[in-house]
Amino acid sequence: VQLVESGGGLVQAGGSLRLSCEASGYSLEKYAIGWFRQVPGKEREGVSCISSTDGNIYYADSVLGRFTISSNVAKNTVYLQMNSLKPEDTAVYYCAAAFFYSDSGTMRCHHNDYWGRGTQVTVSS
Repeated sequence: VQLVESGGGLVQAGGSLRLSCEASGYSLEKYAIGWFRQVPGKEREGVSCISSTDGNIYYADSVLGRFTISSNVAKNTVYLQMNSLKPEDTAVYYCAAAFFYSDSGTMRCHHNDYWGRGTQVTVSS
């Protein structure tokens, strides 16, 4: 399994970036995939996940309404469109294999064992 992220960079607050993750050896037609982010000294945080199999989509509360996840099964690629970026969105963003689970009726996602190397997103104020 190989997950390769691209699209990170430096952007001013209020700006937009689009991250891409191309998967090989891991079929987005069969399995969920997600974006996670990490700031040095803090735990890795789930940002958004998608499952093409059953249509489940998850967003962290902190990005709801600003970020949009999508996937192209034919290209085996997942995207994260990030709008209205804030300085607190600054982090290394990782693409990872994921799965959904029910938490008292609310669908959430968690990472699985396969990770990309990450792409840095820096939002200046």
